[in-house]
Amino acid sequence: MGDSSGSVSIDVERLFFGGKEHRVQTRCGILSVSVYGDEDKPALITYPDVALNYMSCFQGLFFCPEAASLLLHNFCVYHITPQGHELGAAPIPSDVPVPSVDDLADQVADVLDFFSLGSVMCLGVTAGAYILTLFAEVRGNGQDPESEIVQACRSLLHERQGANVWRFLQAINKRHDLTDALKKLQCRTLIFVGEYSQFHVDAVHMTTKLDQRYCALVEVQACGSLVTEEQPHAMLIPMEYFLMGYGLYRPSQHESSPRSTLSPFCISPELLSPESMGVKLKPIKTRISLNA
Repeated sequence: MGDSSGSVSIDVERLFFGGKEHRVQTRCGILSVSVYGDEDKPALITYPDVALNYMSCFQGLFFCPEAASLLLHNFCVYHITPQGHELGAAPIPSDVPVPSVDDLADQVADVLDFFSLGSVMCLGVTAGAYILTLFAEVRGNGQDPESEIVQACRSLLHERQGANVWRFLQAINKRHDLTDALKKLQCRTLIFVGEYSQFHVDAVHMTTKLDQRYCALVEVQACGSLVTEEQPHAMLIPMEYFLMGYGLYRPSQHESSPRSTLSPFCISPELLSPESMGVKLKPIKTRISLNA
């Protein structure tokens, strides 16, 4: 990372493709986990949506220089890829049992044990968010036209082994209702939802069921269901405040981007109260202004 003409200069391609892949033996098979950053830093676990892996689900977020600076400066990132979703993965034999969502959550716990991790931050998208929420309950209770993003996802679906995707989808379709347990979830939760997402109602419903002292809902305008790819910049300011609530946000000495420093000129006033720093937020409509 370097400073050039008052802006952040960061080789995001090197950072994103320069991780180390680990093959982690879990109680339900081997998982691919790609690790980026200094393992002495706090851990951030990611889990993608159905039919995606960390490359196709999170590259928009991590290719955003400000996000790369925020996340990789403060965390060591552990990207979990569901079985059979790796690039070039072979079909999983038909005689291998289809895992349940509880099995998938247990695999996350196995990954933490493999790397000797204690408390972690989690970042999941749709099905991945469900798996990480289920994991947190057990272990951590401490109308939009088809866009280029949609077209890219359709292309990825054709490249995936259909049987492998179907296994993950079967597990998600057999998921149990977490609603009654959400009130007992004590870890802080930051939910991003696109205003055009087909899961918008579900996100709002989930927020009403969570303990309002610990959850925040951010609605991202002009966005569908894959916020990490469609509007990654819109995630930066809420994430910075959320991390500050944990004492985990450490500004980089080289940061000078008006979108990644907590400038009052680019933050909604309702984010500035102490109770709102990642603990208790009303739904916030977020649109990043490039003229901030």
